[in-house]
Amino acid sequence: MDDDRAGVRERAEAVLRRLAGDHARLREDQWRAIEALVVDRRRVLCVQRTGWGKSAVYFVATALLRDREQGHQAGPTVIVSPLLALMRNQVEAAARAGIRARTINSANLDEWDEITAEIQTGAVDVLLISPERLNNPDFRDGVLPKLAATTGLLVVDEAHCVSDWGHDFRPDYRRLRTFLAELPERTPVLATTATANARVTQDVAEQLGDALILRGTLDRESLRLGVLDLPSPAHRLAWLADHLDQLPGSGIVYTLTVAAAGETAEFLRSRGYPVASYSGQSDDADRRAAEQDLLDNKIKALVATSALGMGFDKPDLGFVVHLGAPPSPIAYYQQVGRAGRAVEHAEVLLLPGVEDAAIWRYFASLAFPPEQQVRAVLTALHTDRPLSTQALEPLVDLRRARLELMLKVLDVDGAVRRVRGGWLATGEPWIYDEARLRRVAEARTVEQQAMREYATTSDCRMRYLRERLDDTGATDCGRCDTCAEPLFAADVSTAALAAAQTFLGRPGVEIAPKKLWPTGLDAVGVPLKGRIAPADQALPGRAVGRLSDLGWGGRLRALVGPEAPDAPLPDDVAGAVLEVLKAWAHGDDPWPRRPVAVVAVGSRRRPRLLGSLAERIATVGRLPLLGEVTAAGPGGPAGPRGNSAQRV
Repeated sequence: MDDDRAGVRERAEAVLRRLAGDHARLREDQWRAIEALVVDRRRVLCVQRTGWGKSAVYFVATALLRDREQGHQAGPTVIVSPLLALMRNQVEAAARAGIRARTINSANLDEWDEITAEIQTGAVDVLLISPERLNNPDFRDGVLPKLAATTGLLVVDEAHCVSDWGHDFRPDYRRLRTFLAELPERTPVLATTATANARVTQDVAEQLGDALILRGTLDRESLRLGVLDLPSPAHRLAWLADHLDQLPGSGIVYTLTVAAAGETAEFLRSRGYPVASYSGQSDDADRRAAEQDLLDNKIKALVATSALGMGFDKPDLGFVVHLGAPPSPIAYYQQVGRAGRAVEHAEVLLLPGVEDAAIWRYFASLAFPPEQQVRAVLTALHTDRPLSTQALEPLVDLRRARLELMLKVLDVDGAVRRVRGGWLATGEPWIYDEARLRRVAEARTVEQQAMREYATTSDCRMRYLRERLDDTGATDCGRCDTCAEPLFAADVSTAALAAAQTFLGRPGVEIAPKKLWPTGLDAVGVPLKGRIAPADQALPGRAVGRLSDLGWGGRLRALVGPEAPDAPLPDDVAGAVLEVLKAWAHGDDPWPRRPVAVVAVGSRRRPRLLGSLAERIATVGRLPLLGEVTAAGPGGPAGPRGNSAQRV
């Protein structure tokens, strides 16, 4: 048996050299994982730092299991991976080792039959799929049963997504339990992650079953961590403008919101830097082009939201800067782990903002809805025909993203089922686990406090992160700004600060009119659907800013936040409103005709604020104030609605 294992290791080393170069050698934990998968046919959970080489483990194991010259050839490896960017990296990496990889995703529907046929003939070594594919009706019913019966190795990449205790929980990952149950006996399974504390590790291991857990040090010797506490968003943009060219190589500037990514990229371009923005709202072709430009060092920085995260692999990435702190040390560790994989030193810098907590609260508000709303959805789905997500929206007062998340959780729990045409209730009993949801929410609050402490600690920053991830071997790194010395000065030039203040101080955002009626209005007695006739479309509108903006966002959040008192409109905001209206009247794209009157939209929460706004506009514009219009519900004036269908 030892001779057999020695032979397997020799072949494994040869595959690794094809994958990573003649200098490459297996780490001992890498070999232990490969040995457990290939020789012992076990299930393995690998918790290792970013850049350790987790992908090498499953590509080497795949090559050995698929080796035709060694007798029985295993079926294809199935890799469940969360992001298309990660899939693209993986296909290219597999090709270097002579491994043929294909991917099934929403962008290549016309290739599914061809790929399925290739799998059946043994022409595909690795199939990459997203967790969402596992419950696509066509894939689930037509492809998955055959795939489960022939899978030679199942890989769950970024396995912390399986756990609802994790910082990036994705309900679709829970469907892996069904896939695991359908695998042939002794099919090896590998789950990998770099960001799992002890609680998440235990949760994932329990779902795998009898698993070998390989947990290594989470130290990143190439990273130098630092924090700069600057007084305002304008100071942070000015600091970037002054210092971005001092950061090594090309890197990533992370922001907390889509709006901040766009604003930051626009400002840096105005200061002469070649940068691009990247978010989940970017066009797929634009995202691909931006990724490639960063990989090719054609841009100094990619200004991105967390949409650029797991699996993006640029070994020579020289820096990661955060404009605003992520909501947990685990999420922060995962994002900074993009840097310094194949360079001696990489700079990691956090520029926290006072607005971070408000942004965390907003994203937390998108979590699982209260029981009353969940029951309303289940009641709506007790019907003879399936309802699409769009058709459900008029029936329940939930935003699209929150509704989709809830449906995925209910699907995993067996309360609803996705079928062709939408969703149906199964009729199975379902319990709203309020206690668990509360515990998860409390854990999130603890993580947010830990991130605040990271920004202010006088202890070693790398040790702090490692301890939050339950790395028992954490020691002082000797490199960060608390162990050694500050990485950069906090000062900014007068010119850069003035430019940033002018840029962020400009009020004015155009609001494009809707061109389509929300789907499903006829289900609630509103006979409207399809395109809105041009004569019925609203004109483009204007706003001072978005709540997520770097500039006016903070001021507006303070004005309309949940704890802000209802008071008359402050003079500075009134001035901004009038400036926007003046620019609209006399700018390059002026309104087609001057308004003839002012009408306020009634508000239950802020009647004084909205009333005073209408009065100021009417007075300055010398227009009649015609009163207010109020959206009425069954019990009187209605509050804010969660989606566009409900607003109609």
